[in-house]
Parts: sequence; C-alpha cells; structure tokens
Amino acid sequence: MVRAGLLATVSGVSLLVMAAPGAHAAGMPQLDFHNPLVTGQVIWGAVIFLGFYLVLSQVMLPRVGRVLEDRSKRISGDLDVARSAKQDADKAVAELQQARKDAMAEAQANLQKTLDAEQQAADQKLAEINARLSAEIADAEKRIATEKAQAFGTLKEIAADTTQALVSRLTGVTPDAQLVAQKVDGAIAHQNI
Repeated sequence: MVRAGLLATVSGVSLLVMAAPGAHAAGMPQLDFHNPLVTGQVIWGAVIFLGFYLVLSQVMLPRVGRVLEDRSKRISGDLDVARSAKQDADKAVAELQQARKDAMAEAQANLQKTLDAEQQAADQKLAEINARLSAEIADAEKRIATEKAQAFGTLKEIAADTTQALVSRLTGVTPDAQLVAQKVDGAIAHQNI
C-alpha cells in the first residue's frame, strides 16, 4: 500500500517533468523543472504528502475506525437495553391488566357471594316471619273459634232463657227447658250462624 502510494507520487512527478517544456513555453514558471527550486519543492511536497498519507492511514484512520466501531457497539447495546426495557414494560403492563381483570372477577364473585348470602338470610328471615305469622294466625283463629263457640254457647243459653221467659209470660205456662233448647238449636242451625 505504501509502495503503491509512492509509485503514484513518483509517476506524478515524472508526468510533471515531461509536461514542463510545454508548460514553460506557455509561460508558467512554477512548472519550470530546470529550476532546482521547483524540483526540490515537488520532491519535498511528495515526501510530505507520503508522510501525511502514512500517518493518516496507519495512525489516525484506525483510531477513527475504533471510535466509530465503539460508538456503533454502544448504540446497538443501548438499543438492546431499550428493547429489553420495552419488553419488560410490555410484560408488566400485561401482568397489570391481567391482575386488574382477576381483581375485577374476584370482586364480582365476592359481590355475588355476598348478595347470595344476603338473599339467603332475607329468605330465611322471611320464612321465619311467615312461620311466626302463620302460627300467630292459627293461634288467633283458634282463639276466635273458641270465643265464637263460647259466644254461641252463651248465646244459646241466653236465647233459651229468653225464649222460656217470653213463652211463660205470653202463655203463662213454663215450657220444657229441653224442648226450648232443641228449638233454639234448630233455629241457629237454620240461620247457619
């Protein structure tokens, strides 16, 4: 590589030397290669160019390449970290949404369980109240039936006594108590009281 650069420089100098007679004739003193100053300047220019080329190609360009490579590695590493963080964030969001769904389902289940328990307790209370009311109604009906029977018994006695008193007053004869009781029973049965 160094030789190729050196050969290119030497061949460039020889081209300049060959072009010099025509150029001098045209009036360009900087290309007058018969002048030893111009030849020295061209040679020193070639040497400096070659040295500059060697320093750049051997020292500076590898450093720049390493810097670019390090930068590329750092950028790709940062991108990998960012992708990993995004995947972790997506995973966390998915887990959060699933946990939210699970919590909603659990809350709904607990609510339904509580509602069912309250409905069952209300049904049980209603059954107890209905049973108590049924017992109280049955007891009240028994008392009413007993009092009605007592009232009818008392009414029969009063009706029999009143009938006896009326018949004895109207006719002056005391009627038979058993006959009066039968007639009162028959009248009561006929009235369907």
